[in-house]
Amino acid sequence: MKLLIRNLDRSTTEADLKDLFEGYGTVQSCNLVLDKDSGKSKGFAFVEMPKLGEAKAAMKNLNGRHVDDNMIRVKKAESKA
Repeated sequence: MKLLIRNLDRSTTEADLKDLFEGYGTVQSCNLVLDKDSGKSKGFAFVEMPKLGEAKAAMKNLNGRHVDDNMIRVKKAESKA
């Protein structure tokens, strides 16, 4: 399952996110979206977790959690049409 993580602090790294989500299971990939010009975080990321149960547990437990002073939002990523 691909998850969308929003409202990330600009200082949060891919490694931070991977560590956070690995607390709930296997992380297949972690992609922090960066601004093309500045190279800085845009404040959101995608995390893919292959096992549905683990992804749902991560989504339930991490949505609304404070990470680096920001309350993150975690939900299932919508597939591109």
